[in-house]
Amino acid sequence: MQRTDVTIIFLLLFLSFKCNAQTDWRDCYPILVPRLESIPRIDGDLSDWKDHAFTDGVWDIDRIRYTPWYDPAINRLTDHGNEPSPEEDLNSRYYIAWDNKYLYLGAEVHDNVNDTKDPQHEPKRWYFKDAVCWFIKTPGHNISENFGQGVNAFCFVIDTLKPSYGAWWRHGDAKRTYIEETIPTNAVKYVIRMNPWGNSRGDFILEARIELALTFAKSDPDWRSPKEGDEYGLQIVHTDPDGGDYGGHLIIYGTGDNHNSWGKMVLVGPKNPIVRKQN
Repeated sequence: MQRTDVTIIFLLLFLSFKCNAQTDWRDCYPILVPRLESIPRIDGDLSDWKDHAFTDGVWDIDRIRYTPWYDPAINRLTDHGNEPSPEEDLNSRYYIAWDNKYLYLGAEVHDNVNDTKDPQHEPKRWYFKDAVCWFIKTPGHNISENFGQGVNAFCFVIDTLKPSYGAWWRHGDAKRTYIEETIPTNAVKYVIRMNPWGNSRGDFILEARIELALTFAKSDPDWRSPKEGDEYGLQIVHTDPDGGDYGGHLIIYGTGDNHNSWGKMVLVGPKNPIVRKQN
């Protein structure tokens, strides 16, 4: 058993004694994001790193409705007629990992429809299209200002044409809030693979990497290179209009733009894959 595994076990045991009905869920549900020892290839296939990343299983609307952050006004799916069951409408696994240079993001998604058409299109309106967005707060900034210094959202529109707005960055800096711009092309690499399992044209795999020094350091002049033990904030927003306007959302580990509602993401060392017992 590696040192990192022992550390994680002791941390989880400590939290199990600490947590009760009055405890903030974020203190009881640490998002322990492992460091990768090998640089993955960004090609729309997560198999070379997903077993070494953080993931906590399949998310769908039924699972979210039993979470502490659930709000039916913002966590919802839409019904445009002839819809499948909710779990077939949208369910996903999300992955995240890091190394000294990059943040790695992945999603394996089962979706009944791919919808990237927005009748009132603006580049910043990723939330009116099929998109997956990771909201991340850098360490040390706990003021309640929404999208101020150190607060970022990295959003990917699920369009294989990769339009100029397809990789979007909402963030603040030391003086401004809600800066909306594309992720600099030299700071991001991403691949979208549609219908990877041959079951639905709406299914997809998203794989991305973000260069930390070209993004976090711009939004937060106090940011320093990542190290084990650093505590970030994390929320995932998955939008799913299904032919409507401002349509369905899965919001995970938070309740919106206020980063004080987001989960606690702790950087940890490498993680061993799950080993299956031999017969």
